[in-house]
Amino acid sequence: MSELVTGEAVALELRPARLPSRALAVLLDLVVAVAVYIAVTIGLVAATASLDEAAQIALSIASFVLVLVGGPIAVETLSHGRSLGKLACGLRVVRDDGGPIRFRHALVRGAIGVIEILLTFGVVACIASLVSARGRRLGDVFAGTLVVRERVPYARSGSVPPPPPWLAGRFSELDLSAVPDGLWLAVRQYLTRMRQLDPQVGMAMAERLAADLAARTGSPAPQGVPPGAYLAAVLQERQAREARRAFVNGPDVGAAPGTTPGAYGPAAAPPGPYGPPTSQPASPVTWSSAPSSTPSSAPREEPPGEGRASGFVPPA
Repeated sequence: MSELVTGEAVALELRPARLPSRALAVLLDLVVAVAVYIAVTIGLVAATASLDEAAQIALSIASFVLVLVGGPIAVETLSHGRSLGKLACGLRVVRDDGGPIRFRHALVRGAIGVIEILLTFGVVACIASLVSARGRRLGDVFAGTLVVRERVPYARSGSVPPPPPWLAGRFSELDLSAVPDGLWLAVRQYLTRMRQLDPQVGMAMAERLAADLAARTGSPAPQGVPPGAYLAAVLQERQAREARRAFVNGPDVGAAPGTTPGAYGPAAAPPGPYGPPTSQPASPVTWSSAPSSTPSSAPREEPPGEGRASGFVPPA
């Protein structure tokens, strides 16, 4: 496993391709390239039979360079590192930072590949791949590229455990706008793998994540709440706000007055299966269990004494 860090500070876990899979991919590419070269050569011989020997030699050299050197370079450039052999073996050529390659990367790999693959029958490329920690040949070293595996074994990810019912809705007024995505990812990864960790290591990690989360939100974690339960409850609150923002066009459902639409600011959660939240902001609407014929948007009734065209005349 090779962990690369992109320019956006995102850690990428890439699996470098090993020598057997790379050798098989190169062999498939060479078979296709040689077949195309033979077909092109036969066509050129038939078409240039009337030319002199020097012209035929020049055309054969040009066809060799175009098909066996220019062909792989063009294929890797247009397919962003997926040649026919690599596509069949589930491999791909990427940059050192995990991004797709460009023409200059494919050009350097192809030019050096003529020496270490074609002229030395792959001996130099095999030695370089065995010596390199990530299985790179000389062309990869000079081009700044890496051959990785795209098809990796499927690993079933664990589900995030729900928080205790008595914590549901307790963090509805918490401001989550300053929490970065990296911290959310770390919290989610911990919650999905907490059962696989050593108890002491898991507790230390939960306390550290809870402290980081409390520092970002500006509100300390409640006393008596386990760190793991605190993380699960805050993550559930964030997911609930994401759902409200995704499925409701406009401000979050139950958002407090003055909250920016779609932000992770404090919001009052609507009454759910676990009851209303612990603390709710004041709302101008008073909910009642009895049905009312007057809508909430009806005009306010003015007190007696203020003239109103209602047809009622107070007694003299």
